[in-house]
Amino acid sequence: MKRSHTVLAIFFIVGAAAKAQVVPAVTGPTGLPVSGTLSYDLRYSQTAQFGDNQNDQQWSFASGDMSYANMGQRLPFRMQYGGGYGWDWDGSSSSQNFFQHLSLSQGIVGRVWSITAGDNVSYSYQTPTTGFSGIPGIGEPIGGSGSTSVPDQTILALNTRTLDDFATIAFQDRLNYAWSLDVGGSDGQLRFLDNNGQDTNTLMANAGITRRLDARNSTSAEYSYSRYTYGVTGIAVGTNSLLLGFNRQWNRRFTTTVSAGPDWIGSPGVPSAGGTPLPGSTMLSLDASATYQLRRAAAGVSYFHGTNSGAGYMLGAKIDTVNANYSRDFGRSLSVGATGSYMRSASLFAAQFVLGVDGQTTVVPVNFEGVSNAKYGGAQVTRRFGRYLTAFASYTATAQSSNLQLSSGYNSTLLSGQYQVIGFGVGYTPRDLHLKR
Repeated sequence: MKRSHTVLAIFFIVGAAAKAQVVPAVTGPTGLPVSGTLSYDLRYSQTAQFGDNQNDQQWSFASGDMSYANMGQRLPFRMQYGGGYGWDWDGSSSSQNFFQHLSLSQGIVGRVWSITAGDNVSYSYQTPTTGFSGIPGIGEPIGGSGSTSVPDQTILALNTRTLDDFATIAFQDRLNYAWSLDVGGSDGQLRFLDNNGQDTNTLMANAGITRRLDARNSTSAEYSYSRYTYGVTGIAVGTNSLLLGFNRQWNRRFTTTVSAGPDWIGSPGVPSAGGTPLPGSTMLSLDASATYQLRRAAAGVSYFHGTNSGAGYMLGAKIDTVNANYSRDFGRSLSVGATGSYMRSASLFAAQFVLGVDGQTTVVPVNFEGVSNAKYGGAQVTRRFGRYLTAFASYTATAQSSNLQLSSGYNSTLLSGQYQVIGFGVGYTPRDLHLKR
């Protein structure tokens, strides 16, 4: 409780500090140390959560968001933050109900090249779903391009505190008018703070080349390598993929991208099985997306078939994800948004994590393929009243089925059946501030 209250205090101090800095930016003298666009909002929401294992809970949330972008030509920088705190009116402990998400991106742009470094870190008490923070019903925008963060935890869980950090670096060099080179890497850590999932490390590297065919079409080829390691088990899973892609911009509003190719999956040894390697395999990897952008509306759909780390419950997973988003503004005062996702995770190998009585995680062979099927969807209506006040109402539904046989030591609540959230609330949302040096 003390830790949560401390972090909550920090959250509100940051929000207050940001508010305090806004006034000089608007009414004070010129010559500010930064320039760019700053926006923030504060919200209070009430939610009703019901379904399997939820006991018709009533929650209140205090939350907020902040974003800043300088859009400099040489040193572009972007920051987005969202977080808050929730408490259950039924009287259950709220020590685990703090959540936050921070995304940072810094670029260095040369004449024909650029370098971009970023970090994306989140802390939550459940698998993130809708909105930037991933908590349904708190009033964050949903739908539209970039407003929803698809979780790398493709197995949905409740009452599971996680810290997820993913750092990336990318280099791009425009070789000439038609060709460009891309090289990048990333490093990620997924930590289960209550030992109710398997800590996972992810290391990735990629290199690719893009050929511009004309003003609307381009092709690409990319090689990528991924390596997943799991806590202290001594197990590493490696994948290699080669993707050939095609991008077409049909007009100023509609764009499609598709890439496909083989994915070679490594063969780890299982220490608890005498170090015996499990059979490797080859599969097809496919990534496709379509976006449609209007002046007051945006829509997008994407599909991915490939591999990931296993979300803390599998020794690597073959995944299929479908995501769709839609948002539209009706004038300046009313906006609607909707989002939905389907995620299927199937274990790469016939093995499963087991937490022993001594607290040590081991992996044992099993005679079944672990499969989890999850889906969620949400819709929200937001109405502006005057210059600063907003009101919103939302509905989110989540469902999941899984044959995973978790040991009792994990104590995480995997969703089986339906879980629904109805939320409504008010917000303080001033207009964007344009800061100048």
